[in-house]
Amino acid sequence: MEKRNGSTEARDAVVHPDNDQEKWVQDSSLDYKGRVPLRASTGVWKASLFIIAIEFSERLSYFGIATSLVLYLTRVIHQDIKTAAKSVNYWTGVTTLMPLLGGFLADAYLGRYSTVLISVIIYLLGLLLLTMSWFVPSLKACESGHMCQEPRKVHEVVFFLAIYLISVGTGGHKPSLESFGADQFDDDHPQERKKKMSFFNWWNFGLCCGLLLSVTVVVYVQDHVNWGSADIILTTVMAISLVIFIIGRPFYRYRSPTGSPLTPMLQVLAAAIAKRNLSHPSDPSELYEVSKSEKAQGRLLCHTKTLKFLDKAAIVDGNESSTESRMNQWRLASVTKVEEMKLILNMIPIWLATLPFGICVAQASTFFIKQGTTLDRKVGGFLIPPASIYALAAVGMIISVILYEKVLVPALQRTTGSERGINILQRIGIGMLFSIATMAVAAVVEHRRLGIVRRNPLTGSTSMSVFWLAPQFLIIGFGDGFTLVGLQEYFYDQVPDSMRSLGIALYLSVIGTANFLSSLLITAVDHLTEQHGRSWFGKDLNSSRLDKFYSLLAGMAAVNLLFYVLLARRYTYKNVQRSVAVADCYEGDDLSTLA
Repeated sequence: MEKRNGSTEARDAVVHPDNDQEKWVQDSSLDYKGRVPLRASTGVWKASLFIIAIEFSERLSYFGIATSLVLYLTRVIHQDIKTAAKSVNYWTGVTTLMPLLGGFLADAYLGRYSTVLISVIIYLLGLLLLTMSWFVPSLKACESGHMCQEPRKVHEVVFFLAIYLISVGTGGHKPSLESFGADQFDDDHPQERKKKMSFFNWWNFGLCCGLLLSVTVVVYVQDHVNWGSADIILTTVMAISLVIFIIGRPFYRYRSPTGSPLTPMLQVLAAAIAKRNLSHPSDPSELYEVSKSEKAQGRLLCHTKTLKFLDKAAIVDGNESSTESRMNQWRLASVTKVEEMKLILNMIPIWLATLPFGICVAQASTFFIKQGTTLDRKVGGFLIPPASIYALAAVGMIISVILYEKVLVPALQRTTGSERGINILQRIGIGMLFSIATMAVAAVVEHRRLGIVRRNPLTGSTSMSVFWLAPQFLIIGFGDGFTLVGLQEYFYDQVPDSMRSLGIALYLSVIGTANFLSSLLITAVDHLTEQHGRSWFGKDLNSSRLDKFYSLLAGMAAVNLLFYVLLARRYTYKNVQRSVAVADCYEGDDLSTLA
C-alpha cells in the first residue's frame, strides 16, 4: 500500500552495497513494504499483466453497458431517439469527466493503488444495483414483465442511480489504473523505457479484447436472454478481477501521493506576477534550480524558451540571497516548477484541438448502433444484436495497434533513426485523418439507406445488410488505434511526474467533454434546421437526416485538423535533465520517450 511518507522512507532506506541502476529502482517508487524496489522482482510486465487484467474486466462491463445503453433507453425506458442519444452522451460525458476528480485525489492524497481499490468497490455496487433493478420485483420496469409502454418511476431512478455509480467508480478507476500500470516501468532505465513505449499499445490491445467480448457475448445475452443475466456476468467478472488485482500486490511499484498539484502552479504564477518588473536574465543558468538531491520526487526539467513571463518566478533577486529567503516558494520557484507550469499551459491548445475528434467518436455508440437496428442483421439463421456491430471498431483498433507496434514503428525507426519512429502528436494527427474519413463514409452509407427507405416506405431499409456499416466502424477503430492511444501516451508523458493520474484524466476528459459538446451540437442543429423547414433529427432515423449531420462533422473535423497541425509544429516537448549539466538538455527535440 502507498504511504504518504514513502519518499522519506525510500531516501533513508538501507540499501545493499551493490546498489546500482540494474539492481534497484531509483525513481522514487516503493515496493509494497515501503522500501526501495528490487528491479528483478517488481514492476515491468510481471506487474502490468495483473493491472491489464482488471482493465480488461472493467472495459467488458463498461462497453456492455455503453454500447447497449441507447437500445435500453429506447426499448425499456421508451425514450425517443433524440432524447436517448442525449442521455447516452450525458452519461458518457460524466463517466469520462469524473476521472478529473479521481485523478486529482489519487495524485494528491490517496495514491493510485488505494484509489483503484475504492473505485472498483463503488463500481461493483453500481453493477449490483443494476442487476437488482432487473430481478427484484419492486424495482422492475413493469409489474408483469418488461413489455409495458411506460416503465415505473422507481425502475428509472434505480437504473440511472446504478449507471451513475458506475460513472463514479470509473472516475477513480480509469486514471489511476492506467497511470499505475505505466508506473511499473522505470523511465531512466533504457530497457524498461523501451518496454514502456509498448505498454500503451498492449494496454489498448487488452482493452479492445474486453470490448470485443463485451459487444459479442455480453450483448448477445442481453438481446437473446435478458439484460439481468448479462449484468450477472459483468458483476461476477469484475469481482474476480478485483481478487486478481489484489493478488498482484507484492509485484507492484508504488508512488507516494505528493499533495495538491495545483499549489506549485499557483506558486509559480504568484512569483512571476510579483517579479513582473524584473529583467529577464540573458543566461538561463542564472535562474534558480534545486539540486537533484533536494528533489524528493520526480525529475529536473530543462529550461525552454516558451512562455518567458513565467521564467521571472525563478529569478533570484537581492532579497533572496539567503537560504531562509529561498524557502518562500510563493516568492521563488525553481526552473523545474516553472517548466511544469509551462507543460500544463502548452497542453490546453492540444486538448481543445482534439475535441472534434471526440465528437466524431461519440457517434459510434449512439447513432451508428441505432442505424444497425434498421438494417438486415441476419447471417444464415443467426440474428446479429445491433450493438455487436461495434465489435468491428474493436477489430479495427486491434489491427491498428498491432500494425503500428510490429510494422510501422520498426520501419520508421530504421528510416528516421528515432527511438519512437514518429512523435506522439504525429500519431494523434494520423488518427484525426481517419475520423474525417469515418464521417464521410458514414454520410454516404446513411444517404444510401435513406434512399432505400424513400423507394420502399413499407419495408424501409431492412433489405440493406448491416455490414454496410462495417467500413465506418473499422475506420473509426483504425483512428482510435492512433489518436486514442496517442492521447493516452501524450497526457501521461507530458504532464509533470507528480500529476500522471491527472494526466490520464485529461485524456479521458477529451472524450467526456466531446460527448457533452455532441449533445449541444445536436440541440443546436435540431433548432436551426427546424427553423429552416425540417429538423435533421426526427422521432426516428427514417425521418432524420443523419447523412447531413455526418457531413457537417466531417467538415468541422477537417478544418480543425489544419488548426491542430499548426499547433503540433510549434509544440515544445517535455525535456528532462539527464544530469545537472546544461549540456544534457536537448531543447526542441522530442524527448517524450525519455519523459
